[in-house]
Order: sequence, then structure tokens, then C-alpha cells
Amino acid sequence: MRELFVGIDVGTSGVRASALDSSGAIQGTAAVPLAAPVQNGNAVEQDPELWWQATVAALHQLGERVDLGAVARIAVDGTSGTLLLIDAGGRPCSPGLMYNDARAVEEARRIAAVAPPESGAHGTSSPLAKLLHLMSTTSGAWRVVHQADWIAGRLAGRHGVSDENNALKLGYDPVKRCWPDWFDQLGVPRGVLPTILVPGTPFADIDAGIARALGLSPSARIVAGTTDGVAAFIATGADTPGDAVTSLGTTMVVKLVATQPIFAADQGVYSHRLGDKWLAGGASNTGGAALLAHFSTADMDRMTPLLSPNDPTGLDYYPLPKPGERFPIADPALAPRITPRPPDDLRFFQALLEGIANVEALAYRRLQALGAPALRRVISIGGGARNPAWTDIRERVIGVPVSVATQTEASYGTALLALQGPPQ
Repeated sequence: MRELFVGIDVGTSGVRASALDSSGAIQGTAAVPLAAPVQNGNAVEQDPELWWQATVAALHQLGERVDLGAVARIAVDGTSGTLLLIDAGGRPCSPGLMYNDARAVEEARRIAAVAPPESGAHGTSSPLAKLLHLMSTTSGAWRVVHQADWIAGRLAGRHGVSDENNALKLGYDPVKRCWPDWFDQLGVPRGVLPTILVPGTPFADIDAGIARALGLSPSARIVAGTTDGVAAFIATGADTPGDAVTSLGTTMVVKLVATQPIFAADQGVYSHRLGDKWLAGGASNTGGAALLAHFSTADMDRMTPLLSPNDPTGLDYYPLPKPGERFPIADPALAPRITPRPPDDLRFFQALLEGIANVEALAYRRLQALGAPALRRVISIGGGARNPAWTDIRERVIGVPVSVATQTEASYGTALLALQGPPQ
């Protein structure tokens, strides 16, 4: 019987699952929607039970397309920074605080006073700030776990295990591979912290009751997962130092395979560990939102075939949807630079695309200045990756080959993690 390897992506709006065979070929996929998180000011929550119900539904749906009895390993990814507290039986003691929950203002100040600048735990939406908040408002907690950890724990019947990628923004030190000593100054009890494994490491057989209920093999192994962002990167196939992935969505996120960790907290640059390599990256406020400030999607679709990628406008733009930038220029008051505006909308649109490409090129130069290897190639994901003229513009501006990823689904990347094991 041909073995299968399943990746489960627990996202903000739904749960997706992909099943691969041992060659990495997709044998089946499934997708189940999730109700939107509940937002009240800076508080953003979701009932963890909804994640589990959608996961079970996605696996049932996947079972209509593949033989779940052939599944050898399962990995789970989740939204980075989403976590909850659980009791010793794995039951939630708190709601799931979502990645963008930013209520822990005072807790973030406490962290800033003791955490080194390179730590990923800074900010009001950091998982560590959320943990400090939950510890002061929740009783009966045994462990803190991330979204992906909790789903994997329910599949395994074994809780309290996480991975190096999810744990980064909780304060885990990926260089020393341990929880830092400065946690003691915050009063974080070590016993509440999860055990950290390298992503892709098997840690338990599937729970026998879950296996029977879903039709999975009782010998299926559950492996340590990762974050949705890292999973999407793995899906692209980028794995050599100098390989980069640019996500062109509402904002622009760049990630580059490096041989050493790169941290620049004042610019939002941090590094995930991927085996013996590192995934360094940062996020800019430029991107699709900056385009939509001037043109509708229909307008852009109409103009795209008329662009002249090899005939630069010469206009030096820095498109932003509003003042403020994170990376590659760290300036909360940076104003958009979109003048002079030509009377021709098509020329203006092309200049905006060129401007975003210039920001992308600057971002990779900044990473290289911080110690990243020279850029080798760029793989594109996100809505903007589907614009071939923009790809041509970016290739000209950046000066290395730019391609569009064949696979972009996080569940595919997580399935690869299940198949391949810990990154080398």
C-alpha cells in the first residue's frame, strides 16, 4: 500500500489539508471554512473547539479522496502567535488568543524592559505578552500551547509539545535552542512552557480513538509542525542559501534562506531556524493596499496587459497606503512618495509597480547588509505574483531570476515537512 503524508493548515478563515505520496505528488486536498474570530477592540479571540471541528471535517473530506488508512505521518501548522492555555487533560482553560490580539500593552512593556532586542517576543501581539496576560486572568492552566500544537496534541492524545518555529515569538532562543534566563525576571514558570522539538520530528502515534473515528491507521505518527508562514515558504521549494520568497499580498513580506541567524528588532527582522539553515525576513507596508489606494482591482486587471515592463517610467516612487513603514526603512512617520503623478493612469500604475519593486530590491539589500547571503533567485507568492508584467518589472529591478511558485498552500508545505522530516 502506498504511504501518504498529510499536512494540516489551520488558518484564520479555514482549515486546509493536503495528502502527498512518497514522491511529493499531491493525492488529495480538502478545505473547510472557519467562522471569523471575535474582535473587541484590541482583543481578538476564537474558540479552539472550532479549530478542532474544522480539522476533523477537513480530514473527513480528505478521506473521500484518499485512503486515510495509508497515512504514515501528519504535521500541523497554525497562524504564528495564536495560543491558549490548557489543563493537564489538554482541555482549553482560555480562549484562543489570535495572532493579532494586541491587548497585552502593559505586559509588552515588561518584556521590553528585560528581553534582548533580538528576541522575537517583543510587541503587544507577541505570544509571550499574551501568555503573561493569560497567566494573570486564568486558573487551572498546565501548559501554554500554540494553535498548531493543540491540534497536533489532540490528534496524538499527547499535549505540551511545540516546535522551534512557533516558539520563536514566545521567546524561545533558536540559537542556543533553549528558553532564556530572562524569563525568570518576568515570573514565567518553566513548567508551563511546552517541550520544543525541531519541526518535522515525530513525537507520538496517533490517538487510537481518533484513528478509529477518522479511519486513520493506528500506526500513523504525529510530527512537530511549524507556523503558516514557514509552511508556505517550504511549499515553494526554496531551500538553498540565497533563495528568497516574496509574498505580494496586502503588504509585502520577504524571506531569504541564510547560513546564519539575522536579527534586527528595530526593523522587524528576525530568523526562523530551518535545520542547519535560517529563514531571515521582514515585512514592508507597501504592497496591494498601496495599489488599491489609487485603483480598483478591475482597473488594475484592465491595465495590466497594456504595461510596458521593459520601458521604465523613471519615476522614483515609494508606495504606501498611509504614512509609516517597518522595513526596509524603519520610520513610523515615513510618507508615501508618489509624485509627480503623470496624467496617464497607465503610466502612474506602472510607476507604482516599479516603486514596490524598488522597495523589494532595497529589502533584500538590507538583509544582505545585515549578514544574509547574496540573492540568488526570488520565488513569488500571493495575489501579486499572478501579474506577469509585474514579475518582469521586478526581475529587471532586482537583477536575479524571479519566478512564480508552483505550490503556495501552507498545507502542502506542512505535508512536505511530514514527508521529509526535520529540515537539513
